[in-house]
Amino acid sequence: MNNSPQRYTITAALPYTNGPIHIGHLAGVYVPADIYARYLRMHGQDVAFVCGSDEHGVPITIKAKKEGVSPQDIVDKYDAIIKKSFKDFGVSFDNYSRTSAEVHHDTASDFFKSMYENGKFIEETTKQLYDEKAGQFLADRFVTGTCPKCGNEEAYGDQCESCGTSLNATDLINPKSAITGAVPTLKETKHWFLPLDQYENWLKEWILEGHKADWKTNVYGQVKSWIDDGLRARAVTRDLDWGIPVPVEGAEGKVLYVWFDAPIGYISSTKEWAAREGKDWEPYWKDENTKLVHFIGKDNIVFHCIIFPTMLKAHGDYILPDNVPANEFLNLEGKKLSTSKNWAVWLHEYLEDFPNQQDVLRYALTANAPETKDNDFTWKDFQARNNNELVAIFGNFINRVVVLTNKYYDGIVPEPNVYSEVDEATIAELKAYPAVIASSIEKYRFREAQAELMNLARLGNKYLADEEPWKLIKTDEERVKTVMYVALQIASALATLSEPFLPFTSTKLKGILKITDAVEHQGEEEAQWDKIGTKKSLLPAGHQIGKAELLFSKIEDSEIEKQLKKLEATKTANAAENQKVEPQKETANFDDFTKMDLRVGTIIEAHKMPKTKKLLVLKVDTGLDKRTVVSGIAEHFKPEDIIGKKVTVLANLAPRKLRGVESEGMILMTENAEGKLVFVNPDEDGVENGTTIN
Repeated sequence: MNNSPQRYTITAALPYTNGPIHIGHLAGVYVPADIYARYLRMHGQDVAFVCGSDEHGVPITIKAKKEGVSPQDIVDKYDAIIKKSFKDFGVSFDNYSRTSAEVHHDTASDFFKSMYENGKFIEETTKQLYDEKAGQFLADRFVTGTCPKCGNEEAYGDQCESCGTSLNATDLINPKSAITGAVPTLKETKHWFLPLDQYENWLKEWILEGHKADWKTNVYGQVKSWIDDGLRARAVTRDLDWGIPVPVEGAEGKVLYVWFDAPIGYISSTKEWAAREGKDWEPYWKDENTKLVHFIGKDNIVFHCIIFPTMLKAHGDYILPDNVPANEFLNLEGKKLSTSKNWAVWLHEYLEDFPNQQDVLRYALTANAPETKDNDFTWKDFQARNNNELVAIFGNFINRVVVLTNKYYDGIVPEPNVYSEVDEATIAELKAYPAVIASSIEKYRFREAQAELMNLARLGNKYLADEEPWKLIKTDEERVKTVMYVALQIASALATLSEPFLPFTSTKLKGILKITDAVEHQGEEEAQWDKIGTKKSLLPAGHQIGKAELLFSKIEDSEIEKQLKKLEATKTANAAENQKVEPQKETANFDDFTKMDLRVGTIIEAHKMPKTKKLLVLKVDTGLDKRTVVSGIAEHFKPEDIIGKKVTVLANLAPRKLRGVESEGMILMTENAEGKLVFVNPDEDGVENGTTIN
């Protein structure tokens, strides 16, 4: 563990450019990484915070086929959207690159060649799945089938997204091609493999022993499970025409596997940044005094904790990650986020509905971050976080302080008098916050760190509420000067300490308090994080502040209702799209149809059949008689809910015994898109029992 590094290299998972960015990406990777990078820069640390678009994945070629355009068209479109989303939400990358860039192609090729020349790969001819219809080998994401571990029927050839198991395409049960739907055959092809099994002992020593105390339990647990299961050699090349060509003879028509080339994108992005800034990139990747930290989601743990470190170790020239603080998944309204099913809150759409409220989303996502287990984003919680915390605590405190300072002193920070015990205690508590928040950030506990920031705002609110300067001004003007001076010091601390979490709010608040002017007034270059704990005065007496502006505004129920309706529309659209229409049955002639006696009836009694899950025993008034009908609808309806329900009955069905009860007919049902049973019944009033349906 590198406790006093000379520099930091911070990486954030390269997003696939096959779609825009949603809140799950922001919560899982980019906001935590940004909080960490901003915090370090505020301490004057040398930071390279890098990322870039991952443009060689199979999902991109699938999307291109579907839309009838080239993969390059797809990556150009989404790279622009993604880049803009990151900028709009204040994610402060030092460099955002692309894996289609020349510097990346060169870096990845050189990395492969160095390992190849040093004998770090094994070359094997293996049987791979081949689509005869499409005339091509099937890359992992071009194959779907049943997961051998959990039975999920929609597992991909590289991973089951249901249970998280990493797979080879040939492991799938009943595989089929995602291109043509054909059942693939096995065909021989040559590839190069990274022999992970040869690094098992080293990985045990480096991670399982070396990082037991400082890596997150969810990350450590997943890595341990992988290593305990035994590692296997993994192909680093694939048969595909989209990607970086394998730079050795005899590898025509093959490209570097995306999981091999993508993490090298961190190195090429650093090179790009260093070249632009006139720096040397190598210390950021090759100097032991550099701390390397990868921010990722849990689906990337194996790549960043086992595979990429093994690549770096095998290459020999690179440092290893000091930490990989991966987050779990964020769900949306109780359901898994899904790009393909449009079950997401897209960042570019969020800003259309909530303009200039980036910090509200950053705050809500951090407050609810899936740091050690999956968590749920709900629009109601988002509203509550904004209204009850940002508006009522943080915004309310700042507004009171600024309004009163302008009202009593024309916006000039007053000269304090003698501190009371309460003032002393409040200032002492204020000075402790930078270290408390820093400690949480350095342990990658960003949710906890942000909660402490809000506790500082609570301290300010409580102080004002207890001291009541608006009442005190009538009896003790001198005392009010001290109270307002102390409150202004808390406001100034909030302006600085909020920057990693709420960068837009921090900038706005610094503008209101004219903090840059205050810093110049005191002859300092910058109001540093740690100086909050050591300096006597953050906003000196005599300093002029600006007028009050609202930092946050209340979010109304109608705005939340609009978002919930949008999701409901998505749910309906998905259900309709997924609905399978049964094929038409064999042709029936008119005589066959007229044999059926369909009648309108009413359910007058209903109870569950004992010792069964599915059967209800119904008494139905058919107009002809009152008869018993046994129906398999118990999993969809409670008996008490269907008494009095109008139904359609097949009255002349031959009776048969079910569990000893004679059933004399059948109730007609259908199924909606979500698989729920629905009664087929007349909905007009005045249709009497016994009426025939022709």
